[in-house]
Amino acid sequence: MNRFLPLALAAFALASFSAAQATELLRWERLPLALPLLVDQERVVFVERNVRVGVPASLGNRLRVQSDAGAIYLLASEPIEPTRLQLQDADTGTVMLLDIAAEPAQDGQPPLEPVRIIEATSTAAASAADDDSAASAPVRATPQPVILTRFAAQNLYAPLRTVEPVPGVVRVTLHPDLPLDTLLPTLPVQAHALAAWRLDNLWVSAVRLRNHSAHGVGLDPRALQGYFLAATFQHPTLGPRGTPEDTTVVYLVTRGHGLAQALLPAIAPIDAALNLPAPTGGHDAQ
Repeated sequence: MNRFLPLALAAFALASFSAAQATELLRWERLPLALPLLVDQERVVFVERNVRVGVPASLGNRLRVQSDAGAIYLLASEPIEPTRLQLQDADTGTVMLLDIAAEPAQDGQPPLEPVRIIEATSTAAASAADDDSAASAPVRATPQPVILTRFAAQNLYAPLRTVEPVPGVVRVTLHPDLPLDTLLPTLPVQAHALAAWRLDNLWVSAVRLRNHSAHGVGLDPRALQGYFLAATFQHPTLGPRGTPEDTTVVYLVTRGHGLAQALLPAIAPIDAALNLPAPTGGHDAQ
């Protein structure tokens, strides 16, 4: 069973995780929300619900859209005139409207920050509930998967003196010999568990990927097998075996448990010639 990724997870661009970058909040009040895009720069939209994205046919291949588990990834390959997208909640059928437009980035223009869409509170009771919740839990403008992924990337790639402390993040055990054969079964890569951290009920696990083929490999989050809330590749491609670019890291975010519980079980080959009887006894056949 595949679980596609919101925050990959296609995946998160590490540039959007820089310390200087915040998350823009947009409030849905049943009015179309304006969302500017820059050509060749992916922008992430968090809606915190499972949505389907309706894209007009007029856009053709000019806009790449990836969506899963409450995160949408928009990438314009060329300028786009003002166009309306529809975000439909897969569970309730309710629709949000996004008015997008894409323009080329200007020299020196910083990347656009991620966007988080929140619903307007319509009753005083709901507002009071929000106030109570805010008083009892820390307010995080940046989504937790982003915080965890950025923290993990800094720990692995940045000098330790530059790593930003994050209250509540703790190191957890990740066995280096964890079998990861089912993680990317369709790609010629070798996966090795490196480290893991936890924040509240979310875990992020860093896994090293090494290409063992003689040609380059593109990394697509849809190739990941398992139950992941988010995934981020440190680099989008791997170079041929033996080159400096043949290795990278993928950051896998899970909810409620660590990486081991999120992996798909390995299926042992069955030798039909053995003609083994069906399992019996107190255990169900797997």
